[in-house]
Amino acid sequence: MSRDFYQSPKSSRIMRLFWKAAGADRYILERSTYGDQVKYLCLGGIIVATGLMAGLAGGYAFYTIFEPRGNAIDSFKTTAAIGGNHDITDLPTMAKAVIFGIIWGLIIFNIDRFIISSTGKGDGTEDITGKELKGALPRLLMGAIIAMTISKPVEIRMFKTEIDIKLHEKQIEQQQVYKAKTDSVFNSELVKKDKEIEKIEMELSNKRSRYQTLEQNYIEEARLVTVGPRALAIKQQMDGLAAEIKALEANPDYLRVKKEKEAIEDRRAAALNQSEKYAAGLDGLLERIKIGHEISGPAISWFITLLFMAIELTPIFFKLMLIKSPYDYMEENIKELIKAESGIEIQHNFYQDQQGHERDKVVQHQVIRLLKEKIALLEAQSQLSAAALEHWKEKKKESIVANPEAFVAESKVPHNDVTP
Repeated sequence: MSRDFYQSPKSSRIMRLFWKAAGADRYILERSTYGDQVKYLCLGGIIVATGLMAGLAGGYAFYTIFEPRGNAIDSFKTTAAIGGNHDITDLPTMAKAVIFGIIWGLIIFNIDRFIISSTGKGDGTEDITGKELKGALPRLLMGAIIAMTISKPVEIRMFKTEIDIKLHEKQIEQQQVYKAKTDSVFNSELVKKDKEIEKIEMELSNKRSRYQTLEQNYIEEARLVTVGPRALAIKQQMDGLAAEIKALEANPDYLRVKKEKEAIEDRRAAALNQSEKYAAGLDGLLERIKIGHEISGPAISWFITLLFMAIELTPIFFKLMLIKSPYDYMEENIKELIKAESGIEIQHNFYQDQQGHERDKVVQHQVIRLLKEKIALLEAQSQLSAAALEHWKEKKKESIVANPEAFVAESKVPHNDVTP
């Protein structure tokens, strides 16, 4: 705006964008001072930055929750094929995380914009009174919650390397615990089957040992003399024992127990192969937050949270501390002009309610004027209707005087005596 004593600076597109983010009026700011323009530029910049950080934190949290589970260091996360440990990104999950991050960032941006634009300017002094703080308390609580939701994903990203190492150790421990439990469950079944098999195998072992002894005796006997009665008797014992061994090896109960044992061992092997998968399921957002607290300690964790709370709550406190500037007076002036143009009168502290709170009286003069016009119009219409009825009555009387027989005949006709 051109003046003799002051020239308002021209605004850039980015400046106007930040003004809109802060909920400021561009029309007034372009006619205000440079200090007001910078003030709302910085305020909008904080809100935009908070939205961007919320989007990044939300997207990272979404990716951490829904990424493919694996070894915290090797399986899905890193590879040495390209010269070191580098992150492998799951593209479908990354695309979903980007979409969620944008939506989440816009939600937080919109909430912050509403919080800041709806926060009043207090009493126009640098002091924050108890009444001002009480009025801003709901906005402060909402801002604190938003700050905490942003800080936690950022915190686990800051300590990602340390968290991955610690998480890898926990996954190994979890895998060993799972293997131990799996072995304890299947070993009890295997022991029962081994006892059943052991009885038959001991008998088989004895028979095979006897067969080997007989075979050795038969060979020695055949060397000394020609095959005689003694050698034939040994051969007959060997054949009988071989038949017994063959029958025992083909025993259905023995074969059944061996198959059952093999099935149990296969199930145990399959369960043990799943141990890495179950251990990889430990790689969740909650577990990473817990490990992050263990690594950083309460002091650093609270420091990061308080840092984001300061960023989130600073605009609210600053708005309460701002001294009234030309922008504020111009804004109030425009509001009063709009109210005056609309015929709105506010009589401040006009009465007290039942709780003793002072209330303003709002007089809608435009409404009152229209209401009075409507009442006057209805009253005029009522008076005209009464005059018309009176005039009709006089004319009716004149017609009766001129022809009373017609009026009497007309009045005697029943209403329901109508022939088609």
